[in-house]
Amino acid sequence: MRIILEQQVSLASAEAAYGRLQSVAGRVTPRYVAATTEARLREAGLTRQKAAYCHALARALLAGTLDLAAIAKLSDEAVRAIMLQLPGVGPWTADIYLLMALRRTDVWPVGDLALARAAQQVKRLRRLPNSEQLTRMARAWAPWRAVAARILWHSYLSNGRPI
Repeated sequence: MRIILEQQVSLASAEAAYGRLQSVAGRVTPRYVAATTEARLREAGLTRQKAAYCHALARALLAGTLDLAAIAKLSDEAVRAIMLQLPGVGPWTADIYLLMALRRTDVWPVGDLALARAAQQVKRLRRLPNSEQLTRMARAWAPWRAVAARILWHSYLSNGRPI
């Protein structure tokens, strides 16, 4: 749910949204989030989409249609395919889950703006690289692309830029 809340917003905004989710649900667990109505989640400041996505994720976990322990044993491609079936989970979200939650080493979250800005700075590029350019750049870092992403994020944050 944290990753869903982090989509297209700063880390500070995502953290605030998580705090609001926690305050209305009581605890951020599938049972507590599913028991909280989407309307109540929206009243707490979550967008309509993010409230629906969090609710859908909670229901999938409760129903057993998503088993996080089981998918952790699968290949990156298989995990990505399962995650992409969830409402509100796109390629970036699936990749961040692989990178952050499952600690996979060769994941590159295409479309991450902070990575693009860090790569621009580190590589001294005139323009912000697009997703295709970043993907080509990251090929050289295989099979450690997740490590490269973490280093670039660290560089980005160390230079005083909020994500």
